[in-house]
Amino acid sequence: MGVRELIRFANTTPAAQSLQVVKKGMVISMEGMIAVAAAGLIAVMLAVIFKKEKEAFSVYINIIACILILLWGLGKLDIILEGINTLQSHIHINKAYVGILIKIIGITYVTEFSASLCKDSGYHAIGEQIELVGKLSILAISIPIMMALLETISGFLTV
Repeated sequence: MGVRELIRFANTTPAAQSLQVVKKGMVISMEGMIAVAAAGLIAVMLAVIFKKEKEAFSVYINIIACILILLWGLGKLDIILEGINTLQSHIHINKAYVGILIKIIGITYVTEFSASLCKDSGYHAIGEQIELVGKLSILAISIPIMMALLETISGFLTV
């Protein structure tokens, strides 16, 4: 086997494919994070300028900037899901558990996003209630995972 065949074989292994996904995500993240940070800073500067004159514009700028940044972040879901599928193929986890974990991550991000917007707009009580409902939702959706964990632990204890 020559050097070229060895390199070609090494690039087709699952570990090499996982590394390519990570590299792709890192390149996109570095370029994109600079743009997101710059856009966020510009939005903050505009909001501060308008806060003294027209406070409503400041809130609108805040909300629009948050939504645009969120939409940019949602574009990364394909890389994340590809990485999760690769991990799942290596570890052989039940697909139902992976689905639950993805839902928990989604609930966490939506809860944090909406609660932060409410708090930044001056509605702390509503933001706190959103966080409470998010935590309860995560607890409710994670019960099957906790039950499977308890069954596994009890299986080890009875052996």
